[in-house]
Amino acid sequence: MQRKAYVPGRTGPAALSAAALTLGLGLALTGCSSGPTGGADAIDSKAGPAASVSAAPPGRYRTLFDPCAAVPPATLKDLLPGAAGLPDAERDRAYRGTSAATFDTDRRVGCSWKSTGPEATHRLSLDIERVVSYDTTVSDDDRAQQVYARKQGIAGIAPSPTTTPTASQPPVSPSAGAPAGTAAHPATDEGAASDAVTTLAGDQPEHAPYGPEAPTTPPAHGGKAGDGTPGAADTGLEPRALDGLGDVAYLDDALLAAGPSGERRLVSVVFRTSNVIVTVSYEEQTESSGKALDREELQDKARNLAGLLAERLEE
Repeated sequence: MQRKAYVPGRTGPAALSAAALTLGLGLALTGCSSGPTGGADAIDSKAGPAASVSAAPPGRYRTLFDPCAAVPPATLKDLLPGAAGLPDAERDRAYRGTSAATFDTDRRVGCSWKSTGPEATHRLSLDIERVVSYDTTVSDDDRAQQVYARKQGIAGIAPSPTTTPTASQPPVSPSAGAPAGTAAHPATDEGAASDAVTTLAGDQPEHAPYGPEAPTTPPAHGGKAGDGTPGAADTGLEPRALDGLGDVAYLDDALLAAGPSGERRLVSVVFRTSNVIVTVSYEEQTESSGKALDREELQDKARNLAGLLAERLEE
């Protein structure tokens, strides 16, 4: 009978135990050397790219037109009747206008005109500002609406019922209880027209009065300058929001002076189209108390010019 080959070592249960121990140690070492398979690495592998925040859209306009060349000759003749009787060279100079000094003509421009006749002096000025938002979460249009709403609030004019405030701009109401010619209108009326050259900064919150002829007493809406008396009841000529002009617009009307030497009235039309704000200021000053100012005519002329400029922005 043939015998089985003899293999040195343990046999039986002891050998099985040793094999199991060896296998367990091997698995443990393999686990230590393979590194973690969960935890932070597992979370990172499932996470996608960080959500990107898109920048607010830029405004429609990148440049501004020349305001001195923007008013048609026929319109200038109508707004500046005193220039018609001037010698040719002086008349041409009066119609040419005076450009406002500015640091950046792509951000803000202006122009002013003046004519003096035997019965009245007329002043016209344009201020055109392109608003740029430096906050990437606020669009140029929204920033322009904020600037416009501040102007309208200072003028004490309630927004049009059809105007919907932007998400970043709450509704603006006029100063509560402020009588005409006081808190709602500071002593230096914003946008007063003059023949002086105006220096305009690129991002001024409001533009300064034009020259030394700016009013020194608070203007009154329809009443007498400086007496704090509000104007007559609503006649359709009171300062008001306007519809059908740009995105939003308002008209301001202030009596700057009244007395034996004549009257002085300023009409301002302000409107916004996208990220551009345009201010048209038209002023008439009579030379004597014998000539009454036609308030409605002044407003119509300023409003019509604003409409022409709004059309120019659409070109």
